[in-house]
Amino acid sequence: MRIGLAVLVLLWSVLAYSAPKADLWPYWQTAAAQSQVTVEHARWQRLLDTYLDVEHASGIHRFDYAAVTEADQSTLDSYLQALQKIDPRQLSRAEQQAYWINLYNAHTVQLVLQAYPVKSILKVQGGIFGRGPWNKKTLRINGLALSLNDVEHRILRPIWQDHRIHFAVNCASLGCPNLLPEVFTAANTENLLNRAAKDYLAHSRGVRWHGSTLHLSKIFDWYQDDFGRNESELLRTLASYLSPAQAKRLETFSGDAEYHYDWALNQPE
Repeated sequence: MRIGLAVLVLLWSVLAYSAPKADLWPYWQTAAAQSQVTVEHARWQRLLDTYLDVEHASGIHRFDYAAVTEADQSTLDSYLQALQKIDPRQLSRAEQQAYWINLYNAHTVQLVLQAYPVKSILKVQGGIFGRGPWNKKTLRINGLALSLNDVEHRILRPIWQDHRIHFAVNCASLGCPNLLPEVFTAANTENLLNRAAKDYLAHSRGVRWHGSTLHLSKIFDWYQDDFGRNESELLRTLASYLSPAQAKRLETFSGDAEYHYDWALNQPE
């Protein structure tokens, strides 16, 4: 009976995740085009420098949640409190994008730390069926309660309409694109987005061939509309980040791709 329940819980966890549509929250669309204000992300950078392993043999960046000290957890909390006191509508559009991406990634780490030890983010505030923290209103900005899903799907995706957002936000899972070792800034976001896309698609969890069978990340199934109107357009978009030989093989693929995702926590083994 216990084995059967465990299988049921795992199955429900997988099925329970459905990708939200991009749905603009108009309140956050305003930007201050002439603003010269920059947001301080140095505390988040120090935590990444200290706890993020970017040389793991798996090619997946690992965050050492177990090693985070109380002092550094307080540093993360104070950083996120400071971000939530900012009115992002008073920032330039480029500064906004960096603000929201850093907020998402740092808050995800914070939520995992608050629940740690856990083996998957699906169990963070997720209850027995493991639905994860994404719909929980755990942020408050300008007096408004926001969830991680609000940040990604009601702000980042609809405002920037850039499929590379999916390579920038990190869900603390092995199947996710890497948590990057540099904080996003208005100056480096474009380069980091391109690098994140290339790194993910160069790894087997992004694109992998097994004989003639194409295996892709489930991200490209959940959010296909952000990459193209159909699977053929999706493959052409992905091919643009690959070497010429890899791109040609992907663009000429005519079968049905298989999609996979690993929800295990992105911690050291």
